[in-house]
Amino acid sequence: MNKVYPDAASALAGIVQDGQTIAVGGFGLCGIPEALIGALRDSGVTKLTAISNNAGVDGFGLGQLLSTRQIKKMIASYVGENKEFARQFLAGELELEFTPQGTLAEKLRAGGAGIPAFFTKTGVGTIVANGKEIREFDGEQYVMERSLVADVSLVKAYMADRAGNLVYRKTARNFNPNVAMAGKITIVEVEKLVEIGEIDPDDVHTPSIFVHRIVVNANPEKRIEQRTVRAD
Repeated sequence: MNKVYPDAASALAGIVQDGQTIAVGGFGLCGIPEALIGALRDSGVTKLTAISNNAGVDGFGLGQLLSTRQIKKMIASYVGENKEFARQFLAGELELEFTPQGTLAEKLRAGGAGIPAFFTKTGVGTIVANGKEIREFDGEQYVMERSLVADVSLVKAYMADRAGNLVYRKTARNFNPNVAMAGKITIVEVEKLVEIGEIDPDDVHTPSIFVHRIVVNANPEKRIEQRTVRAD
């Protein structure tokens, strides 16, 4: 089975549809699948529920899909860098499900592991717990969180072999392994593609069983979200 596609648009072809839940890897602008997000924008699909740690920035990352009004709901833990996100949310044009960052990571990991729900202390006694089951364990209260499974996951890795074994690079790993696990279909954007056997099995971060399609983007833009430099 050939998992490698010539470009991002063909990798998404026949997969993405209106109304789907799309999980996207990355943290801020670090480790985001830039080419796949651009192709998703160009596909014209709408009414998406997007699961991501954040919503990109205005005009880049998932911010592109907000500006084109393709996202109807965000499931995220941080959205403070996006003015268009704030405008749509405050105007009642965009749904938002705020989730603590660690809980979001575990919801994705558990979804990929086939665990439908779990209990956590995070959020007990806050609005995060509203409407959710609370249970006591060893004298402490825990809130039940449902796991997340996406129709499609978009992932960024540094390297893949043709089978789909993935290696991430440093902090760009972030949410990507969990997002890769959580997708019914997982599409991966990589900078480097190698032959099967060239990656040491001990170096594999995400095994090929989670990966369905691969596209190479050898020279991503890799924008810096907040650039601070020393004064001359």
